[in-house]
Amino acid sequence: MALRFEVLGRFNRARAAQLTLPHFACQTPLFMPVGTQGTIKGLTTDQLEEIGCQIILGNTYHLALRPTSELIDELGGLHKFMNWPRALLTDSGGFQMVSLLHLADITEKGVTFQSPVDGKPMLLTPEESIQIQNRIGADIIMALDDVVRTTITGPRIEEAMYRTLRWVDRSHKRPHEQNLFGIVQGGLDPVLRDICVRGLVDRNLPGYAIGGLAGGEDKDSFWRVVAQCTAALPEDKPRYVMGVGYPLDIVVCSALGADMYDCVYPTRTARFGTALVPEGVLKLKHNAMVNDTRPIDPTCACMVCKNYTRAYIHCLVTKDAMGSQLLSYHNLYYMLQFPKGDVPEWVCNAMDVAGIDISSCCSS
Repeated sequence: MALRFEVLGRFNRARAAQLTLPHFACQTPLFMPVGTQGTIKGLTTDQLEEIGCQIILGNTYHLALRPTSELIDELGGLHKFMNWPRALLTDSGGFQMVSLLHLADITEKGVTFQSPVDGKPMLLTPEESIQIQNRIGADIIMALDDVVRTTITGPRIEEAMYRTLRWVDRSHKRPHEQNLFGIVQGGLDPVLRDICVRGLVDRNLPGYAIGGLAGGEDKDSFWRVVAQCTAALPEDKPRYVMGVGYPLDIVVCSALGADMYDCVYPTRTARFGTALVPEGVLKLKHNAMVNDTRPIDPTCACMVCKNYTRAYIHCLVTKDAMGSQLLSYHNLYYMLQFPKGDVPEWVCNAMDVAGIDISSCCSS
């Protein structure tokens, strides 16, 4: 197995660990920026190292379309292609069942997409998903799963959960080079989640992801699914909550025993002129920023907050791409910090289950 996971410290359900992968030894809990096509928009790989990024997530579906996994393989793999010496994780392509549902047809064989590039059909099977990820060469690869939004109810949830388990068995492994993670599905149904967890644990995979969340469900349902899954997943394997990128969500999931996260939120919101700050968000496009000589966040030690004012960035975000670049840098740096200030009641409830009393911080 090309993965070592060593728990270094615990506080009730929360843990800090070292996750050693072929290209990098990572410290968890960790956040993975999403580099859909081998790039975090606006930032160089040197800047990402400077910020402290340990793993970048690449999108299997989009990389297979452009520049193609064959070309990436021919040029030495995605690490070399994008000049990234640290770890890489590739998703399975399954999320596009949700995000591109109007272009997808899902059967037991796999998922047929209508290519947004040329309109031609593209069949993604569990086998092909893994083959693409083999060519890309990521440290962690994901088994193709049948993804359904948590806001959907009925038999489709159970169908997708059992199909996800069957598809794992069609995902051929390269255990000495890459690490295959399975994905826990089951919607908001605790019985289905439990069946899926037990099925994946029986397959003894290097790591496990909790999928199907961050899709519109209420926060109480969200944290309860995370709490259930992390309690049942092995103590000696990494646990990855997919698609989670709000700082408060990450803190809660870490307290409940999760280790890894990813989301486009920090960089996407930066491109709309929004910065992450302890109070929530700061909209740099607002006219109130025109004469504001303060940094984005006076408590932040990042390069942007040390060197640039809100007024300067306000000028850029309305006219120049450098504005989103600076905000992306700050927002990713911020993701390494714990949020401060009042927290909602759902956070207090989740922390209580995790054995952590933060009632004095909770808003009434």
